[in-house]
Amino acid sequence: MSNLEATSSEFACAATPEDHIEVLYPREVPLGGARAISVRRTLPQRERSLIGAWCFIDHYGPHDVGADGGMDVPPHPHTGLQTASWLFSGRVEHRDSGGVHAVVRPGELNLMTAGAGICHSEVSIDPQSAPVLRGVQLWVALPNAARRSARDFNHFAPEPVSLPGASALVFLGELAGCHSPVPSFTPLLGAQVDLDPRAELVLDINPAFEHGVLCDQGAVSLGGTALGLGELGYQGPGRAALALRNTGDSPARLLVLGGAPFGEELVLWWNFIGRTHDEIVEFRRRWQDGDEQFGQVSGYQGRLQRLPAPAMPPLRLRPRRPRG
Repeated sequence: MSNLEATSSEFACAATPEDHIEVLYPREVPLGGARAISVRRTLPQRERSLIGAWCFIDHYGPHDVGADGGMDVPPHPHTGLQTASWLFSGRVEHRDSGGVHAVVRPGELNLMTAGAGICHSEVSIDPQSAPVLRGVQLWVALPNAARRSARDFNHFAPEPVSLPGASALVFLGELAGCHSPVPSFTPLLGAQVDLDPRAELVLDINPAFEHGVLCDQGAVSLGGTALGLGELGYQGPGRAALALRNTGDSPARLLVLGGAPFGEELVLWWNFIGRTHDEIVEFRRRWQDGDEQFGQVSGYQGRLQRLPAPAMPPLRLRPRRPRG
């Protein structure tokens, strides 16, 4: 998924552990070309840029694909990151310059590694059989040792894990005795958790990780702190458990994201992750020039064949100090 904010800001990303539950509130951002949909973005923010290596969270839906067309994101570039697509409902067609043509389905991870450069498109499909689009798009920052790696793509459909008053789908890392086989470049956790009405669940977690809990549906709380639709609760490292609760009379659904604090400073601007202003400028120039660093997407049928990059900001992009 692309970042289509016309006045994209740069973010210097670094971990900032906390001892309390912090709530990050989403902002509404348009996504797509001629037929844009609205997404709720909780990362990055100036108050917090990263949870582990997770550096970007877009939460969207429900969207009526038959009425508004759903998602249609033209070919756009990425560097220095992985995109993790996770749907709760709907179908999305993925095409990338690594030659991958895949369908993103609910409960199945599609993890694309940009490495030194890739481009891809995402389009809603099957409006008759999958009329409602709902899901998240996540980015993972690659450490310096891996950020120039080759393009790659992993698909994984986890089996549900039964828990007291809940169930889980663990798509990255390990939780509740379930381990995902998908490799990651830094220690990570990614899981969907569904809670029965009024259920309480305490999950054992890695105390070295920081964690985020994103509310997709229902009335939920993390450590006693309420989370609304699209809101992200943050729990810093040093705790061995996540205390989750469904405070409502209907089922609830949330996403648990975690990871070891990311020790490297980096700059995120538009769809690029780099380390310096000059590096970002060069990525942008190469994308605008059609450089082979990003390759070509085959088979995309939209009206806009390449998404142009926004103008660079008037000042040099520079790292900002993390906020505690």
